[in-house]
Amino acid sequence: MADRSCLSLDVRFGDVVDPFLVRDLVLGCDTVLHLAALIGIPYSYVAPASYVATNVTGTLNILEACRQARTGRVVVTSTSEVYGTALYTPIDEKHPLQGQSPYSATKIAGDKLAEAYFRSFDLPVVTLRPFNTYGPRQSARAVVPTILTQALSGAEEIELGTLKPKRDLTYVEDTARAFLLAATTPGIEGETIHFGQGSALSIGELARKCLPTVDSRARIVSVSDRLRPEKSEVGLLLCDATKAKKVLGWAPEVTLEEGLRRTAEYLRDHLSEYCAKGYNV
Repeated sequence: MADRSCLSLDVRFGDVVDPFLVRDLVLGCDTVLHLAALIGIPYSYVAPASYVATNVTGTLNILEACRQARTGRVVVTSTSEVYGTALYTPIDEKHPLQGQSPYSATKIAGDKLAEAYFRSFDLPVVTLRPFNTYGPRQSARAVVPTILTQALSGAEEIELGTLKPKRDLTYVEDTARAFLLAATTPGIEGETIHFGQGSALSIGELARKCLPTVDSRARIVSVSDRLRPEKSEVGLLLCDATKAKKVLGWAPEVTLEEGLRRTAEYLRDHLSEYCAKGYNV
């Protein structure tokens, strides 16, 4: 186990849209993990320009700053949303990219900028593409805390959007391990690698799995103000993690049942920090 007394964290406030700030931040860094993004999909329909600024221009700023600083490894965070509704399953890294929401379109653009900086400037980039991370400390906009916080608040009905889309969920510890491997594994520059459990369940099925973890018998209902535009709703995301296993030696270690239990335990202890009644975007 690492000696935590030797670890330090320097927190600086700023915005990746500011290229001068980003340039200063990456100076002297051996490795840069780029996770800065606007990620609330529903709000991307309302304010798409802000998503372009952060997810496209922000990524450009990171890449250019790292190019100038000669950073040893840059890990760019993508998302399984870039695939849109699956054309075939399980999804591998060769699946076509489909901009099914303004958010996903900006993430595709960021991925392509990363590809271009590797091909054009030999920047040592790895693009890492998680499938639906969940776990403790996740923001209230995501589906698992949305379900659990409503249930923990004693709601008789769990209000969600459409219950049909299917997702492949990965516990946060497994995601963090994938990032560490992407940052340290030699010889993978220029690669795009995604990872997930390799199993998918619908939002309705997920809700039914969540409720027993908090002893809730609430009804699960779909409400209109939580629905996305019909054509932009991604129907199925199911991961083929063969490449992650081969290239990174990564495989999921935390089951969905165990992950939901840990998440529920955290939310129970921090429920006052969440707004269970509102629709968080």
